[in-house]
Amino acid sequence: MAEELKIIDSLWLLKTGEGYKIGLTNEAQEDLGNITFATMPKVGQTLKKGDSLIELEAEKAVSEFSTPISGTIAAINEAVEQDTSVLDDADQTNAWIAILTGVDEKELDQA
Repeated sequence: MAEELKIIDSLWLLKTGEGYKIGLTNEAQEDLGNITFATMPKVGQTLKKGDSLIELEAEKAVSEFSTPISGTIAAINEAVEQDTSVLDDADQTNAWIAILTGVDEKELDQA
């Protein structure tokens, strides 16, 4: 599965049957330290490449991550709203933030 991950600016992308899943890389997790608060995107929200995807407060920094691709939020990782430590998972594929649909795949080629 890891071969299919595309890494862009501390985020990973994975094409799934539901859309493009986006999450935090292990490197980003280490840079942040323990995440204490997350401002998640809203389902149905349309984002353009470069728009704010998620804002995270952590031990070492407050960071905002921009979406590496344009699309519409089809789903968010609701577990994060209950427990932000989900984003600290050693298996980075569990540290997913959102699934985007309506993605222009040409943007991926430019990333």
